[in-house]
Amino acid sequence: MVKEKLSKRNWFLIALFCFVGGIAWNTENMYFNTFIYNTIYADASKAAREGAMAPSTAISRMVALSAVAAVLTTFVMGTLSDKLKNRRLFISVGYILWGIVTGLFGFITKENVAGLFHLNGEALILTLTVWFVIFMDIVMTFMGSTSNDAAFQAWVTDVTVPGQRALVETVLSVVGAISSLAVTGVGSFAQAGKLTYKAFFIGLGAIVSACGIAGLFLIKDPPRTLKKSENNSNYISDLVYGFRPSVIKSNPRLYLALCAFGISVVAFQVFFPYLLVYIQYVVIPDNGGVQNILRPSVIITAVLVAAALVTVIVTLLKLSSKNKGIFLIPCTILMTAGLFFLSTTTNIHVMLICVLPVVIGNAIISILLGAAVKDFIPEGKAGLFQGIRMIFVVLIPMVAGPVLGDIACRNAAATYTNELGVETIVPSKEMFFVAGVVCALALIPLFFLVRKGFDVEEPAGENAA
Repeated sequence: MVKEKLSKRNWFLIALFCFVGGIAWNTENMYFNTFIYNTIYADASKAAREGAMAPSTAISRMVALSAVAAVLTTFVMGTLSDKLKNRRLFISVGYILWGIVTGLFGFITKENVAGLFHLNGEALILTLTVWFVIFMDIVMTFMGSTSNDAAFQAWVTDVTVPGQRALVETVLSVVGAISSLAVTGVGSFAQAGKLTYKAFFIGLGAIVSACGIAGLFLIKDPPRTLKKSENNSNYISDLVYGFRPSVIKSNPRLYLALCAFGISVVAFQVFFPYLLVYIQYVVIPDNGGVQNILRPSVIITAVLVAAALVTVIVTLLKLSSKNKGIFLIPCTILMTAGLFFLSTTTNIHVMLICVLPVVIGNAIISILLGAAVKDFIPEGKAGLFQGIRMIFVVLIPMVAGPVLGDIACRNAAATYTNELGVETIVPSKEMFFVAGVVCALALIPLFFLVRKGFDVEEPAGENAA
């Protein structure tokens, strides 16, 4: 078997576009939610709030509609990138536009929306502003899914072979985590009011666009991309390729991996869209405010947890490279247990410890199943399956997860009273219990997948430049 190596250029591009793409996705997934709570709803009167949807419902709808847009975009643009044999253009131009749209969020205010549409009435202005945020989020998702989900993910599949993908998925996960931390670090200033959301969105958008401009000169499509599109199938036929019963029947491991992956992401999406709001309005007040959160014992616990996370994840990935099945089921159980424990407390020390099994389990599941999905995609059809992948890991999770989280939060009826005396429903710890129940369901497809095994043949004789 020929051992292929990725070029230094491709390693750099994988890390760069993953990091910058992660900046955009994390800004959307984490800070559009706090933007709605802290800016759009912050100074709204009680009458305006009563005449508009609840903030948690607005977040749920935004996430769901964004997921629908992501999947439709990936189907259309992923297949088109296969047909046109040009991932570079889709990635680069997509990132440029993605950054521009991200920056435009800095100009969304109730005052600007009211002036743009000549609106009167607080409830109507609040409602239209929320829907304008949701609409712009859909536009941003179109750009992101075109460049990242459809083209970049297919490009990564094109330039790698099965023996490399577990390592590549590990790098993608680590770099993605770093980008998340970077966005969280900067975003915390916006969330605390020390940095305007306008400056936050414009600054991050500029970084994303700059990356896209660099991609025009740095990205090269490998020979595999050019060869794989030499068939004469029509575009519409390619769009529905992954839905054909014959294709599903001949690729059972791919669809089992997607099912397990999708269920685990549903579990994550039950609480993730509400997490920062939960920390701001529930965890911090329950622990005596920001000053208590930053006391030495909490910082030491956080550092120890972070060190343990890195050590355990790296160790498990090394051990799991030869037998993914042995580790996937225990890690799913580990993540489930961690979610159940998180549903029992808001104590910051206990939460930090409970986060350990959740993050470890989620990281291993995402890396191993992400690599397995790439391995199980038929050679030469990476673009055709990106839409199918998005249905399982984006559409279903981002529609079902936030809805389940919203139901859990509304049933718990935890509330926060702002400085204007207006009471608002906030996320509650019960959402973690629901997430744990969902996560446990991933064991069903995993059981059948482990029985079938993970071995795949390496493609012969072609090195990705």
